[in-house]
Parts: sequence; structure tokens; C-alpha cells
Amino acid sequence: MLQIYKPTTPGRRKMSIVKSKELTREEPNRQLITIKKSRAGRSHGRIAVRHQGAGEKKFYRHIDFKQDKFNIPGKVARLEYDPNRTCWIALIFYPDGEKRYILAPDKLKVGDTVMSSKEKIEPQTGNRMPLKFIPTGYNICNIELQPGTGGQIVRSAGALATLMTYEGSYVGVKLPSSERRLISENCSATIGQVSNPEWQHTNWGKAGRMRHRGIRPSVRGKAMAPVAHPHGGGEGHSPIGMVAPKTPWGKPALGVKTRNKKKWTNKYIINRRVKKVRKK
Repeated sequence: MLQIYKPTTPGRRKMSIVKSKELTREEPNRQLITIKKSRAGRSHGRIAVRHQGAGEKKFYRHIDFKQDKFNIPGKVARLEYDPNRTCWIALIFYPDGEKRYILAPDKLKVGDTVMSSKEKIEPQTGNRMPLKFIPTGYNICNIELQPGTGGQIVRSAGALATLMTYEGSYVGVKLPSSERRLISENCSATIGQVSNPEWQHTNWGKAGRMRHRGIRPSVRGKAMAPVAHPHGGGEGHSPIGMVAPKTPWGKPALGVKTRNKKKWTNKYIINRRVKKVRKK
């Protein structure tokens, strides 16, 4: 549920958060967390990724992306907030006493039972099995790209892919970006949509909340000096002074394809994503 605050202060104006009654207030399982050190976007002391730094200290929750405990039903003990990702996570209790975290699909509730298998099982929300056993038209998430590697795509809040067709030993899948691609039928996927779909409508309200997330301010290139950016220089609100925009390192930006043409996965892409045109 999206909660919008009253404008009691300038920072609260239009600010919103996502609340859920299903989330627990308990501390995370101590056996499944480790300290996460902040790199602040630096490699060997130099900035490798801009606009990163600060942020709240947080523990990393170890997520079971493979879910390789096959044919053993697990009970959802609780749903938790994870500061390292946008969706909720679920703590699963297994009959042998083992506990694991998984990405919680939408509408998964405490007390539900989930199971992972290499065989055909009931396609209910939270169950995981190879793509060749999932009926066409079903929504899936946390999909493998290579069998046994664990979920690699469709893992963010509200994301879902749709299983479209069977083509030999491959399955046609429509991804959230509208891209259509082939994936091996032996790759596993979870039934359902990733939890917390309302996250995309969150209004952060003030710069301070972004700093708590570890995101530093970004500055327009034309507001910089010429030595710092190709768009820099000029007097007042001057244009960038070139035909097409460039990155800080002088390479073309906006609308230029950056994907490697020789990438081995290109042959599995049926249709590239459709770019959304912003309405003026």
C-alpha cells in the first residue's frame, strides 16, 4: 500500500513510502546475514562509478537464487524488508530445520508452502521448476539464463516475464523491457510476479532520502567547466554547443547502441526492446 504523507514540512510534501502489513518487525536471521562494506563507487581508491557514496550501513541478506532444495516443501515463516533490493524477501523454514531467504513473489503470504523441483509440479505462486513444465501465458520471475546458475533476470520489484511459446529445446519469453528472447527449456523460473509492485510509484520527496540510499547528487554537464565535461563552458544558460550530446569522456550519448554486436547471447534475442517515447 502506498502511503502519501501530509505536507507538514517541505521535505514531507508529496513524499510517499510503501507500507505492508505482512512485513515483520523482527531482526533478520543472524545466520543468513553478513556485513556489507561500502565501496562508494571506487576501485583502487579512484571513482569508477559516479554519483555513489554515503548511505546507511546495512547487512547483506544471503538470498537463495538457485533454490536447489528439490521436492522438499518449505513454509513461509515471515516476509521481510531487504535494504539491498527493491522487493520483499521471504524466510523459508524446511522440515530438516534449514532456513533460507528467497525473493518473495507478489501475493505470497505467511504460512504458505513453496517448493522447487526439476520435475513438473503444480504451477502455483512461489513454486519453481524448469520452463518446459510451465504452461504458456503464465507470469514468471527470477529466471535462469543457464541451467543451474540460479535466477539472474526479472528480480526487481514488480517485475514479471511471460512465457510465450515453445521452440524446440528453447522457450520464448517476453521480458519486462518488452524484449522477446529464447531461453533453454531446462532453465528454472519462479511462478508469479516479484513482490512490491507499487515501489515504482514511490516519491522520494527530498534529497536526504536519496543520500540515505547511497546516491550522491548529479550535476548537468553544461553547468561544469570545459575541463570537466564536453558540454561545459559558455556564459549563463548556454547550449551544449555541439550537434549531439556526449558523455563526460567524449563518447556519443543518448540513442547510441552500446551493446556488443558479437555478444554470444544476441542469437537468442528474437525482438529487441521497444523504446518508450516521452510525451511532451
